[in-house]
Amino acid sequence: MASLNSNRRAPFIVIEGLDRSGKTTQTSKLHSRLQQNGIEASLLKFPDRTTAIGQMIDSYLRSASELDDRAIHLLFSANRWELATTIEKLLLAGTPVICDRYAFSGIAFSASKVDSLGDPLLAFEWCRSPDVGLPAPDIVLFFDITPEKAKERGGYGDERYEKEEMQLRVRKAFHRIGEEMAESGTGTRWVSIDAGREREEVELDVWAVVDPLVRRGVMGPINKLWST
Repeated sequence: MASLNSNRRAPFIVIEGLDRSGKTTQTSKLHSRLQQNGIEASLLKFPDRTTAIGQMIDSYLRSASELDDRAIHLLFSANRWELATTIEKLLLAGTPVICDRYAFSGIAFSASKVDSLGDPLLAFEWCRSPDVGLPAPDIVLFFDITPEKAKERGGYGDERYEKEEMQLRVRKAFHRIGEEMAESGTGTRWVSIDAGREREEVELDVWAVVDPLVRRGVMGPINKLWST
């Protein structure tokens, strides 16, 4: 990013998707490929399970502890806010940030929880509100995969939310978020990628989108999520 002029900053890139969609694998591959091309990017993963808040989240996700649905949602958001200033500083300093999951996962998963009658436990708008004002990504790569396809992959079902009926609702919620982001005018570009294909094909698609963005940089300030 050293070649960028003072009017440009580094891009904020988020990879989202259903469980077992290959996000973590592809995020790591992208980070390595950027380094191989002489671009020092910062790789973040949410939840960040290394912090005190992250350790509480980790225990919950492994079903080792129980928390109220609202409480765990707010913990996920707080975990992102812990790194909000760090993200902004990195971008302004010319370091691209690649993020494995972000606020969109928080909304999609929490808004997909239902009661015994199948009604939502938490309103979509309430789920979104704690993340208003977080640094907005310049691009979101949404790894779209059917729950049926995801079940074929190793490790499926190890964590709390990896149930097919839950993943179906989460996928629908992600599609809603993508549509809203496209209409929001916040500057965040939402790109859907077919994650049910071979890893090499997905990797090529990701690189085709990210490489020119990183090399070109981004004009203008860092936008804020859902802020006017």
